[in-house]
Amino acid sequence: MKRRLLLAATVAATLAGCGFQLRQAPEFAFDTIVINAPQTSPLAAELRKTLQRDGKVRVVTGTLAPATPPSGAATTPVAQPVVVPGQVIFDLLQEQREKVVVGLNASGQVREYQLRSRIHFRVRTPQARELIPDTELLQQRDISFSETAVLAKESEEVLLYRDMQTDLVQQLMRRLGALKAL
Repeated sequence: MKRRLLLAATVAATLAGCGFQLRQAPEFAFDTIVINAPQTSPLAAELRKTLQRDGKVRVVTGTLAPATPPSGAATTPVAQPVVVPGQVIFDLLQEQREKVVVGLNASGQVREYQLRSRIHFRVRTPQARELIPDTELLQQRDISFSETAVLAKESEEVLLYRDMQTDLVQQLMRRLGALKAL
């Protein structure tokens, strides 16, 4: 018992001595942010929630007039610029989910899909100075498919899309935290 305690104390002291520490919430160079995205966007809702959870940044919401979405895969309408007081404006230009066939069996039936979640965004000041230019982030996951377990695979697909959305929000948080000067 004493050996385990001594070993745990030694490991803790070594990690503390080398400067190791758990990842903490980023420090932002701004106090208020406008999230310029459609109200129906699940990614924008999660980004709002993540920014507000810390309490360091106030999220200002503007009303949007959604534009016509581009043809093709399922997309969320493109956000139109809104002039609202805030130090930083996050424009979600496009949010898109795709499902692509990547594998077939010998009889031509689908065996594997690739799920993709893609966003285009930019960050700017109210004076239209770009802090982060138009940027695309992409997450993708592979999912096998079986006709005998269709409902289970649909549930797995929903979970994978949610996981990709969370990863995209974490990437956005890191990029927003990397802004040093306005």
